[in-house]
Order: sequence, then structure tokens, then C-alpha cells
Amino acid sequence: MNVLILDDDRINLKLFSHMLGGVDGVTTVALADPVQALAWCDTVRPDLVLLDYMMPGMNGLEFLARLRGMFVEEPVATIMITADTDRAVRHRALQLGANDFLTKPMDHVELRARVRNLLVRRQADVALQARAEALAEAVADAACAVVAGECDAVHRLARMAEYRDPDTGSHLVRMANYARVLAVGLGLDEEEQALICAAAPMHDIGKIAIPDAILRKPGLLEDAEMAQMRTHPTIGADILAGSTSPILQAGAAIALSHHEKYDGSGYPSGLAGAAIPLYGRIIAVADVFDALTSARPYKPAWDCAHAFAMLEEGAGGHFDPVCVRAFLAQRDAVLAIHTQYRDGATP
Repeated sequence: MNVLILDDDRINLKLFSHMLGGVDGVTTVALADPVQALAWCDTVRPDLVLLDYMMPGMNGLEFLARLRGMFVEEPVATIMITADTDRAVRHRALQLGANDFLTKPMDHVELRARVRNLLVRRQADVALQARAEALAEAVADAACAVVAGECDAVHRLARMAEYRDPDTGSHLVRMANYARVLAVGLGLDEEEQALICAAAPMHDIGKIAIPDAILRKPGLLEDAEMAQMRTHPTIGADILAGSTSPILQAGAAIALSHHEKYDGSGYPSGLAGAAIPLYGRIIAVADVFDALTSARPYKPAWDCAHAFAMLEEGAGGHFDPVCVRAFLAQRDAVLAIHTQYRDGATP
């Protein structure tokens, strides 16, 4: 425990330091200049201040007010020492947060007892704060474990849809990472970046309800087949609806809106512009880019330059122009993901 002793009389400083010398666990710092004492307090938080009232330049009340301003959230315990018996001084000191008073000449037994009592309280406060911080850390760790478990469950659920369409390979991993990169480019905070990356794999979960004959058809779909395929956003949103999980809530919004187009020509609701949820606009870019650059039974993979050009051409029509610009600005990161998680590579 650090005890600051502030008194303009150097004899008193030596006397008070000597009186507290036998108190276990106490380190005293004796200063005669209030300005110097404030500077010291700015670098080392005192656990207790033993403060003289009568000092030239800055009296004890002025010092106490300055000290309280430095430690608003966690005030420093103070004992004011004075020969002044004026009630007004004591009342003002109490208003400023003084915890105790001692009157000169000092009784060393009383001084040590009062100091010890305040330090015991300070030690209890420190222990309580440490306990609170440990509990907060434990809660944070538990929350992280819950989120990690949630993400794992979400990914496994999303893979059910992927297994219905095995030619997609590492599509979920790539697309989720493309979405995160785009979120970074848009300036979203880290929490939202992580959320969209975790929720992105749920975008096509509704495909588990689409028949294999449609889902795996190598050629173009007939009108009736296409109509049935276009039910998968609504089905996916219905599967994920009503959850209290932020990841599943984001997943529901993504599932429902990732086939909407910026010009209003998409499905299932024909939303346009900002009416399309931002996460849906982000996934539209990430999903189409990965679809273009991946081989499918009905087409070969495009090279990335061709796919980038197609996104730029579709800005304002299929895609949100702001999202396209942000994605194109992150080309190096996108190409790194494309290489790292290419089909056949180990994620």
C-alpha cells in the first residue's frame, strides 16, 4: 500500500514517516510540494493520502479538490491533518471527500490505527475489484465458448445443404471469408465482421428442401423448376426465424435477402437499394464472385479478373455499387482467400 504524506514542514514529514514505518505492507512517500505531489499521483495511484491543511500556495482543500478530479471513478482515501478546529474547514473537506481527520500534535497510536483502518478498507476494495475482473473475464470466456459452439453448429447445419450439392467444395468457407473482407472494406467494426462471417454459411440453408432433380440438374432449369428453386430464400429464413442468437438472426436476414438485386429485379421480394439488408447486399457480391470463380457441372470456373469485371459491370443493377467498390478495393485479400481455400485445398 502506497501512502503519500504531504506537509510543507519537513520535520513533520520525517515524524509521520517514522510513525508509519512499523505498519506492515506500507510504503510511504513524503513530499513537501503540493504540485510535485499531484505530479507523483499522476504516475502512481496512492492508496492513502495523509494531507496537511495549512500549506502555502495550495492548501489542503485545494489539493484535495485536485486529487478528486484525478480519481473520479475510484477516489483516493484521505486523512486531513490540521491544527485548525474551524468547523467550516472540516465541512468543506468532507464535501470534497475527506475520509478522516487528525489534529496536531499527533498521537502516533491514533495515527497508525486510522491509517491501518483505511488501508484495510482499500485492500478489501482492491480484492473486490480483482474478483469482479476475474468474474468478468470468466463470463467473457464463457460467452466466447458459447459463440464458438454456435458457430460450429451453424457451420455443420449449413453443410447439410452443401452435401446436397457436393460440387460446391469449399464454397462456404470462401464465401464467408469474402464477406468478411467486404465488411472490412465497408468499415464495419470487428464485431460485425465476425458476425457476418459466422452467419454467411447459412445463406443457402433453404436448399435442403429443394429436390435433388432440381438441385443437381446439369442444364438450365425449366420455369417451374426455377420457381421451386427460388423458394429456398424463404425456406431458409423460416428455418432460422425466431432465434435469440445474433448469428442465427443475421443468418435469417442473409438467407432471405441474398438473391435480391439492387435494381429491384431480384427475389423473393423484389427489394431495391437500401431496402435490401446490408448483410444481404454483402453476401450477394461474395456469393456471386465465388460462384463465378468455381467450376460447376454446367460451367467451367472463371478467372478472377473476369469475375471482378463482371461485378463492376453489375454495380447498380445486380449489386450495391458501394459494396462492389469496397470488394474491388480488397482484391489482394480476395485473391489470397481464393488461393488458400481453392477446391481440393485443405482449409
